[in-house]
Amino acid sequence: MRYPKLRELVEAIKALIKGPYTSKFPFQPHTPEKRFRGKPEYHKDQCVGCGACKEVCPAGCIKMQDTIDVDPPLRRLDLHYDSCLFCGQCQAACITQEGIKLSDKFDLAVFDRNEAVESVEKELVLCEACRCVIGARDHLVWIAKSLGELAYSSPTSYLSALKDLKLAHLNVEKSEDLTRQDRVKILCPKCRREITLNT
Repeated sequence: MRYPKLRELVEAIKALIKGPYTSKFPFQPHTPEKRFRGKPEYHKDQCVGCGACKEVCPAGCIKMQDTIDVDPPLRRLDLHYDSCLFCGQCQAACITQEGIKLSDKFDLAVFDRNEAVESVEKELVLCEACRCVIGARDHLVWIAKSLGELAYSSPTSYLSALKDLKLAHLNVEKSEDLTRQDRVKILCPKCRREITLNT
């Protein structure tokens, strides 16, 4: 019969006196460390719907869908955190630095994977000539505010800013023939080039 080593016996006595090293979760809530990377969460007021988070996600767990046949047209970003790596690339690439952030939430178990989705919806801006997608309205407003006075060099930028201030009305109706007066509209690059070169 083998006898336990003296060191193992000392460790066993210490464990009986001091208690276990592990936390008491789930009986007591666990407090993550300060820089813990948990569930990513969208902050609707700060997210501009640019889609930068989708572009850099290595796991491809962020899906972006544009729906233009509804009023108003919408962009929906869905983050499927059941396949998320919690790498933090979405937070690092966020142009506002506040649109999507990693929280300290870690207890994310669900019975249905369809419940493991974090979503945000943003209104889209369409080209006033061909009705193709230019971008999310909040994104265009953010660009105009970031540019400051330089936004007045682009009709798309300053009209987006004026609409945000409720000083401009945008009619998104498909136009067959583009004329010189259409240059002061929200247009996609293709339509703006066509007007500039042909009128």
